[in-house]
Amino acid sequence: MPSELQDITIPTTLDEASPGLKGVIGIPDSPGPWPAVVVVHEAFGIEAEMRKQVAHLTSLGYLTLMPDLYTAGGFRKCIGATARALRSGTGRAWADIESARLWLSQRDDFTGSIGIIGFCLGGGFALLAAASGYDTDETAYQAAAVNYGMLPADLDVIQHSCPVVASYGAKDRSIKNGAARLEAKYSELGVAHDVKEYPGVGHAFMNEKPIGPLALRPFLKIAGIAPNPAAAVDAWERIHAFFGEHLRVNAAGAPRS
Repeated sequence: MPSELQDITIPTTLDEASPGLKGVIGIPDSPGPWPAVVVVHEAFGIEAEMRKQVAHLTSLGYLTLMPDLYTAGGFRKCIGATARALRSGTGRAWADIESARLWLSQRDDFTGSIGIIGFCLGGGFALLAAASGYDTDETAYQAAAVNYGMLPADLDVIQHSCPVVASYGAKDRSIKNGAARLEAKYSELGVAHDVKEYPGVGHAFMNEKPIGPLALRPFLKIAGIAPNPAAAVDAWERIHAFFGEHLRVNAAGAPRS
């Protein structure tokens, strides 16, 4: 079981990052050092469901950190700029994610192997971050988990991607044919991947409870945004196996038990 999650301020040297960047960290109870994972939250920010995802990853033996991309003003003030950053590939949100990665990579209890996982909005960031700096930056991500993340308009931007495990729902109205398009592209590029689409499943299916403000939840349910426990269990099993293959190495490169 993981240690209790901690709310922290993430040290950063990047001028573009949010001043006083906030985050949530989970440190495993098992003896370290550990591989690390940056978690990118969904559109509604660091809510209870996102904390559960951090806790779950920590329980699997990962040093886990979720930066708060809305540090600079909360959901209402930051969601627009964050969504634009996802589409453009530049902006404060990227600096915040990179700050989290850099800080984890400098910790003494880090093995040297790091991944990224994202949900919803965060899934889109994880998809692009998987390709950013890969094979050019010695501390780049070694694996990424993309959960119902938006695809870029031009899939050629992911051609240098690290290994990716991705999960989508067939009834997700916000992302049409996402799994099929990724499967085809990664196969074409020779990128190690595990992409799966779940029949009868919509968006945000990996949460245990409905997300978003109470007033919006009936509309979100109509839009097919709802938990699906069976699909969530299967997705987590795939992520666990995929990260186990690509991340569970120590700094010397030897497999960890």
